[in-house]
Amino acid sequence: MTTPTTLLILGASGDLTSRLLLPAIAQLLQRQPDRELLLHGAGSDDWDDAHWQQAVHTAFATVHAEDEVARIAGTTYTKADVTDHDALAGLLAGIEGSLVIYFALPPAVAHAACEQLVDIALPENTVLALEKPFGNDEQSAAALNQLVTRIVPETQIFRVDHFLGRSTILNIMGVRFANRLVEPVWSADHVQSVLVRYDEELALENRARYYDKAGALVDMIQSHLLQVLAILAMEQPADLDEIDLRDAMAAALRATRIVGDDPAASTRRARYTAGTSDDRPVPAYADEQGVDPSRGTETLAEITCEVQTARWAGVPFTLRSGKALTDRRAEIVVTFRPVRHIPGGLTGTPADGGVLRFILGPDQIDLELNVNGGDDPFALRREVLSTPLGKGTLLAYTEVLSEILDGDVALSVRADAAEECWRIIQPARDAWRADTVPMQEYPAGSLGPAGWATSA
Repeated sequence: MTTPTTLLILGASGDLTSRLLLPAIAQLLQRQPDRELLLHGAGSDDWDDAHWQQAVHTAFATVHAEDEVARIAGTTYTKADVTDHDALAGLLAGIEGSLVIYFALPPAVAHAACEQLVDIALPENTVLALEKPFGNDEQSAAALNQLVTRIVPETQIFRVDHFLGRSTILNIMGVRFANRLVEPVWSADHVQSVLVRYDEELALENRARYYDKAGALVDMIQSHLLQVLAILAMEQPADLDEIDLRDAMAAALRATRIVGDDPAASTRRARYTAGTSDDRPVPAYADEQGVDPSRGTETLAEITCEVQTARWAGVPFTLRSGKALTDRRAEIVVTFRPVRHIPGGLTGTPADGGVLRFILGPDQIDLELNVNGGDDPFALRREVLSTPLGKGTLLAYTEVLSEILDGDVALSVRADAAEECWRIIQPARDAWRADTVPMQEYPAGSLGPAGWATSA
């Protein structure tokens, strides 16, 4: 039997807990029958234990894990202001053994709670789990990192990026490093371009309170997509432990910057106008409830980066994410350079030397090849070799929570990487605030602004 771990969720009455954390806890308990978990929630809503336990049961039911509720039957809830020193100390009093404090809170509230934790005694191996964004720029991220390391060591800080728990993202490493067909050609000598795209059909969906201050650049590119870039661009680590893997990812991010340090030429932004998505009307973003149009928040962002290493010099890495688009497209597209010579007699000139595509949800890997044969045996055409990977057996947060509860921070964002991600996007933020990059528009439910690439 494993040692019981206390999981204290701050912000337990919020949407993040009910929609993501509790279903992940249920799935984790299903897969790990020997795990002992003591669950406690705290939040600002006026709930009692019965209300909390019903919320837990409802969330467990979403992943068909109602039977697992009995394993945390004693779970309790406390109404508390977690930014108050005495209230926070009361929540932590008497906890022994392993402790995980999960901050399911807005960043400013999490920061304030951490300030109160500095002089509160905690069990020796306490893990702090913090949701993105980590700060709101490079300087505030550095200040937050300094604060949390006054509470526990860096090796006990888990900065959550659930993309790092996605099965497809983890599969990239297997494809990269375990295949003779792929590993030798994973460089600028053979790769023409890389695209990391996460386009959504969903519009704002009542998230104005957070999203209108963040926008697509901060919400998706600064965190999730730059972590994907780091996995794609890193050198092969000696091991996939928390030291070697995160060293390799951080080194890739340190070498990354917007192409030419020129955000006017290498970034784009847009905002959706009124339209139709999934057969329902969608108002213009500026007219959505809770939106301040004067903020100039983008709902579609694209930046093109370069990784200034010998492996990747000259290869554009384009990161794109947007809302209210015609189709959901979550994919990583690695396009190979054209071959140097095609023998005479073969007709057709391929635009590239093939494409390796990782598709997220349902997970799939496609290898697009130039082949000949068929009606005209000398005519080149494109064919796709595809292997479905399914939806994955685990929710992304289940993998993340498993690592957190085991005290393994390998799949978390390290302090220096968090700061580097802010550094990389800052020139774009500055240029957009100065309006040197125009705000384009696209109707909700469309492919995006006219002239933007829609496929790769």
